[in-house]
Amino acid sequence: MTLSTDSTTAALAAGSWALDTAHSSVGFTVRHLGIAKVRGGFTRFETTFVIDETGAADIGAVIHLDSFDTGNAQRDEHVRTADFLDVAHRPTITFRALGPVQVAPNFTVQGEVTLGAKTAPVTLDVEWGGVQAFGPSGERHAGFSAVGKIKRSDFDVGPQIPGMLSDAVQVELEIQLIEPQ
Repeated sequence: MTLSTDSTTAALAAGSWALDTAHSSVGFTVRHLGIAKVRGGFTRFETTFVIDETGAADIGAVIHLDSFDTGNAQRDEHVRTADFLDVAHRPTITFRALGPVQVAPNFTVQGEVTLGAKTAPVTLDVEWGGVQAFGPSGERHAGFSAVGKIKRSDFDVGPQIPGMLSDAVQVELEIQLIEPQ
Protein backbone atom coordinates (compact mmCIF):
# COMPACT_ATOMS: atom_id res chain seq x y z
CA MET A 1 0.00 0.00 0.00
CA THR A 2 1.32 3.44 -0.92
CA LEU A 3 0.44 6.41 1.22
CA SER A 4 0.48 9.85 -0.32
CA THR A 5 0.06 13.01 1.71
CA ASP A 6 -1.38 16.18 0.25
CA SER A 7 -1.16 19.07 2.67
CA THR A 8 -2.80 21.52 0.31
CA THR A 9 -6.37 22.44 0.96
CA ALA A 10 -7.30 22.68 -2.72
CA ALA A 11 -7.70 18.89 -2.63
CA LEU A 12 -10.77 19.02 -0.36
CA ALA A 13 -13.82 17.59 -2.09
CA ALA A 14 -17.11 19.45 -1.69
CA GLY A 15 -19.68 17.77 0.54
CA SER A 16 -20.05 16.44 4.05
CA TRP A 17 -16.90 14.78 5.41
CA ALA A 18 -17.68 11.96 7.88
CA LEU A 19 -16.01 11.69 11.28
CA ASP A 20 -13.52 8.82 11.61
CA THR A 21 -14.33 7.98 15.24
CA ALA A 22 -11.51 5.43 15.52
CA HIS A 23 -8.92 8.13 14.86
CA SER A 24 -10.45 11.17 16.58
CA SER A 25 -10.57 12.45 20.14
CA VAL A 26 -11.95 15.31 22.23
CA GLY A 27 -9.90 16.03 25.32
CA PHE A 28 -9.55 18.66 28.01
CA THR A 29 -7.17 19.84 30.70
CA VAL A 30 -8.13 21.67 33.91
CA ARG A 31 -5.91 22.68 36.85
CA HIS A 32 -6.73 21.23 40.27
CA LEU A 33 -5.60 23.17 43.37
CA GLY A 34 -3.40 25.25 41.07
CA ILE A 35 -0.67 22.62 41.26
CA ALA A 36 -1.58 19.81 38.86
CA LYS A 37 -3.46 19.26 35.63
CA VAL A 38 -6.33 16.82 35.38
CA ARG A 39 -6.77 15.46 31.85
CA GLY A 40 -9.76 13.73 30.40
CA GLY A 41 -11.99 13.48 27.41
CA PHE A 42 -15.31 12.52 25.94
CA THR A 43 -15.85 9.20 24.20
CA ARG A 44 -19.03 10.17 22.27
CA PHE A 45 -19.14 13.13 19.92
CA GLU A 46 -20.14 14.05 16.39
CA THR A 47 -18.81 16.62 13.97
CA THR A 48 -20.07 18.60 11.03
CA PHE A 49 -17.46 19.43 8.40
CA VAL A 50 -19.06 20.43 5.11
CA ILE A 51 -16.98 21.87 2.28
CA ASP A 52 -18.85 24.18 -0.09
CA GLU A 53 -18.10 24.80 -3.76
CA THR A 54 -15.66 27.63 -2.86
CA GLY A 55 -13.63 25.34 -0.58
CA ALA A 56 -14.85 26.92 2.67
CA ALA A 57 -15.87 24.67 5.58
CA ASP A 58 -18.98 24.81 7.75
CA ILE A 59 -17.81 23.39 11.09
CA GLY A 60 -19.75 22.18 14.12
CA ALA A 61 -19.73 19.54 16.84
CA VAL A 62 -21.90 17.91 19.49
CA ILE A 63 -20.34 16.32 22.57
CA HIS A 64 -22.36 13.91 24.72
CA LEU A 65 -21.56 14.84 28.30
CA ASP A 66 -22.46 11.44 29.76
CA SER A 67 -19.28 10.17 28.07
CA PHE A 68 -17.07 12.34 30.35
CA ASP A 69 -14.00 10.28 31.27
CA THR A 70 -10.91 11.06 33.35
CA GLY A 71 -10.10 7.46 34.18
CA ASN A 72 -11.46 7.86 37.73
CA ALA A 73 -15.02 6.45 37.93
CA GLN A 74 -15.91 8.12 41.24
CA ARG A 75 -14.77 11.57 40.04
CA ASP A 76 -16.43 11.09 36.65
CA GLU A 77 -19.80 10.27 38.25
CA HIS A 78 -19.55 13.33 40.50
CA VAL A 79 -18.70 15.64 37.57
CA ARG A 80 -21.78 14.36 35.68
CA THR A 81 -24.07 15.47 38.56
CA ALA A 82 -25.76 18.87 39.05
CA ASP A 83 -22.66 19.95 41.03
CA PHE A 84 -20.82 20.32 37.70
CA LEU A 85 -22.09 19.29 34.23
CA ASP A 86 -25.69 18.42 35.21
CA VAL A 87 -25.93 15.81 32.47
CA ALA A 88 -29.55 15.01 33.39
CA HIS A 89 -30.61 18.51 32.31
CA ARG A 90 -27.78 19.43 29.93
CA PRO A 91 -26.90 16.24 28.03
CA THR A 92 -24.76 17.86 25.31
CA ILE A 93 -22.44 20.74 24.63
CA THR A 94 -22.37 22.10 21.09
CA PHE A 95 -19.90 24.08 19.02
CA ARG A 96 -20.69 26.06 15.89
CA ALA A 97 -18.28 28.15 13.81
CA LEU A 98 -19.66 31.66 13.31
CA GLY A 99 -19.30 31.39 9.54
CA PRO A 100 -17.60 29.46 6.76
CA VAL A 101 -13.91 28.86 7.42
CA GLN A 102 -11.12 28.84 4.86
CA VAL A 103 -8.87 25.87 5.63
CA ALA A 104 -5.12 26.61 5.59
CA PRO A 105 -1.98 25.05 7.13
CA ASN A 106 -2.73 27.05 10.32
CA PHE A 107 -5.98 28.93 10.85
CA THR A 108 -8.34 30.23 13.52
CA VAL A 109 -12.01 29.35 13.96
CA GLN A 110 -14.23 31.83 15.77
CA GLY A 111 -17.23 30.05 17.21
CA GLU A 112 -19.78 29.64 19.93
CA VAL A 113 -20.16 26.95 22.55
CA THR A 114 -23.60 26.24 24.02
CA LEU A 115 -24.29 24.30 27.21
CA GLY A 116 -27.91 24.32 28.34
CA ALA A 117 -29.24 27.88 28.04
CA LYS A 118 -25.77 29.51 28.08
CA THR A 119 -23.69 30.38 25.02
CA ALA A 120 -20.17 31.80 25.03
CA PRO A 121 -17.57 32.62 22.37
CA VAL A 122 -14.57 30.40 21.79
CA THR A 123 -11.55 30.65 19.52
CA LEU A 124 -9.92 27.49 18.20
CA ASP A 125 -6.37 27.55 16.88
CA VAL A 126 -6.15 24.88 14.22
CA GLU A 127 -3.21 23.04 12.69
CA TRP A 128 -4.24 21.37 9.44
CA GLY A 129 -2.71 17.92 8.99
CA GLY A 130 -3.54 17.49 5.32
CA VAL A 131 -5.22 14.83 3.20
CA GLN A 132 -4.04 11.24 2.92
CA ALA A 133 -5.20 8.27 0.83
CA PHE A 134 -5.70 5.24 3.08
CA GLY A 135 -6.63 1.59 2.79
CA PRO A 136 -7.10 -0.67 -0.22
CA SER A 137 -9.82 1.55 -1.69
CA GLY A 138 -7.65 4.65 -1.48
CA GLU A 139 -10.30 6.40 0.59
CA ARG A 140 -9.06 9.88 1.43
CA HIS A 141 -8.84 11.11 5.03
CA ALA A 142 -8.24 14.65 6.24
CA GLY A 143 -7.09 15.62 9.69
CA PHE A 144 -6.52 18.52 12.01
CA SER A 145 -5.56 19.38 15.57
CA ALA A 146 -7.25 22.25 17.41
CA VAL A 147 -6.92 23.87 20.82
CA GLY A 148 -9.01 26.49 22.60
CA LYS A 149 -10.12 27.57 26.05
CA ILE A 150 -13.53 27.89 27.62
CA LYS A 151 -14.47 29.16 31.07
CA ARG A 152 -16.45 27.05 33.50
CA SER A 153 -18.01 30.25 34.89
CA ASP A 154 -19.57 31.05 31.49
CA PHE A 155 -21.71 27.91 31.85
CA ASP A 156 -22.18 27.66 35.64
CA VAL A 157 -20.10 24.48 35.79
CA GLY A 158 -18.91 23.60 39.27
CA PRO A 159 -18.18 25.79 42.25
CA GLN A 160 -16.08 28.89 41.68
CA ILE A 161 -13.78 28.47 44.68
CA PRO A 162 -10.49 30.30 44.03
CA GLY A 163 -7.56 27.91 43.83
CA MET A 164 -9.63 24.72 43.86
CA LEU A 165 -10.30 24.23 40.16
CA SER A 166 -9.23 26.56 37.38
CA ASP A 167 -11.95 28.49 35.63
CA ALA A 168 -10.17 28.01 32.30
CA VAL A 169 -10.50 24.61 30.65
CA GLN A 170 -8.25 23.86 27.70
CA VAL A 171 -9.99 21.89 24.97
CA GLU A 172 -7.87 19.70 22.68
CA LEU A 173 -9.23 18.15 19.49
CA GLU A 174 -7.68 15.56 17.21
CA ILE A 175 -10.07 15.05 14.33
CA GLN A 176 -9.82 12.78 11.31
CA LEU A 177 -12.46 12.96 8.58
CA ILE A 178 -13.37 10.75 5.63
CA GLU A 179 -14.02 12.25 2.21
CA PRO A 180 -17.60 12.23 0.90
CA GLN A 181 -18.29 9.44 -1.60
